[in-house]
Amino acid sequence: MKHEWRKKEKEIYLPKNKPVLIDIPEFKYFTIEGEGNPNSDTFPEFIGVLYSLSYAVKMSYKKGIEPDGYFDYTVYPLEGIWDIKKDAKQNHTGTINKDDLIFKLMIRQPDFVNLDFFSKILKLTKDKKPHNLLDSVKFETINEGACVQMLHLGSYDNEHESFKIMEDYAIDQGLKRLSKIHKEIYLTDATKTAPERLKTVLRFQVEKNDK
Repeated sequence: MKHEWRKKEKEIYLPKNKPVLIDIPEFKYFTIEGEGNPNSDTFPEFIGVLYSLSYAVKMSYKKGIEPDGYFDYTVYPLEGIWDIKKDAKQNHTGTINKDDLIFKLMIRQPDFVNLDFFSKILKLTKDKKPHNLLDSVKFETINEGACVQMLHLGSYDNEHESFKIMEDYAIDQGLKRLSKIHKEIYLTDATKTAPERLKTVLRFQVEKNDK
């Protein structure tokens, strides 16, 4: 039976638009890092190489190269970890210049993907759809642990409103936000969806506040 994350992993990927505490276990990802304005002409290329590799994994059975334990599944959504440059942090005035952003984009992979299979898929993709950014893609295992998350409805520019709700919730629950770095999970395609209809999971790591 096909594994569909929207049905099987609702707690992780389809939260309500109110904050919750959740423990995110260790998952495997294809990742790529960069910096700059996500509205730039080059930003979609970072996304494109991640999807090229991810769909190559999904369709590997058609080429007879699927790894042991392969099962059919829906490709996971694009995710991004966001921060700002060190100099921008030191001179932060409350308004973020998007040119100062640092990002780490990623797409989760099924458990049957390992480093050897990633190397094979990377080589095949380079041969079929070469792109200079493919050399920057990594295969990583990430354990986020305890996090506060919620669904943000609307424009990315209004995310601060949801983060305020999440931070207030964390304080009420005796939790401490570890940093201003946060994750976004994109449930809608910004190139095809009106800003007011965008759906984005927001998440940041926390720990118990002992003070």
